[in-house]
Amino acid sequence: MRAIFPWHVTSLLIAILIAGIALAVFVRWLEPRFAFFPTAGESPTPAELGVPFEAVTLTTNDGEQLRAWFLPNPGARALVVYFHGNGGNLSVWLPVIAGIYRQGFSVAAIDYRGYGASSGHPTERGMYRDVDAALDWTQQLVKPGVPVVYWGRSLGTTMAAYAATKRRPEALILESGFTQARALMRASPLLALLSLFSSYRFPTAEYARRAGCPVLVLHGDDDHVIPFANGRELYDVLAEPKRLHVIAGGDHNDVDPSDPQQYWGAVQEFVAALR
Repeated sequence: MRAIFPWHVTSLLIAILIAGIALAVFVRWLEPRFAFFPTAGESPTPAELGVPFEAVTLTTNDGEQLRAWFLPNPGARALVVYFHGNGGNLSVWLPVIAGIYRQGFSVAAIDYRGYGASSGHPTERGMYRDVDAALDWTQQLVKPGVPVVYWGRSLGTTMAAYAATKRRPEALILESGFTQARALMRASPLLALLSLFSSYRFPTAEYARRAGCPVLVLHGDDDHVIPFANGRELYDVLAEPKRLHVIAGGDHNDVDPSDPQQYWGAVQEFVAALR
């Protein structure tokens, strides 16, 4: 004889199922609002800092139009393909981009969909398509004998690591990064629960391990957004060759290093070793 659930048990199971579906829908609606903080516009530009640059428009394979900047540097030590974080736009990160240029590097950078002068709305999957478009573009900028370095900051570390799995660079620089999105939520039981329903993964460590190239991990020991422990965990799970530079007193959104000599020295030493 078939077992029949009592009506109250059946009702409870149905209620749990409905609640789970509702929670999943809510989390999927909420996650882009927590993950992305784009700023529209394109001002200032490198030209206003006296830095030569080219502004170009890239087309993704799903039809979005992305703004990109190229800062060519004669005699460049490397071509840095830069992926900024989840907030602002190219103009907001201009001090960082110009700082890299002034260290003797050529720099190519994009605004993701929905950021700056780019069309569309950001999603994890969409941002990977943005990276694909960036790689098609930057392949044209590569010069013989000049190493290519993908440099990502914060959420951009996932983008840089993903890029390295698609077209392997000479090296990766991962600044203020994390192993995966869920690692950022472990400190909060509520966020950890909600993350179970999230579609976003941002698996930086997985991509970086697959890339199989030298990695420099940069992280501030006073980071209030992605604590240093996350950066240390990212470093620990990567394979050799790898380097870790701790930015003493560095917070998450610092556009100027707390100790420029130490910071840029670590970057220059890492890139010099590629030659």
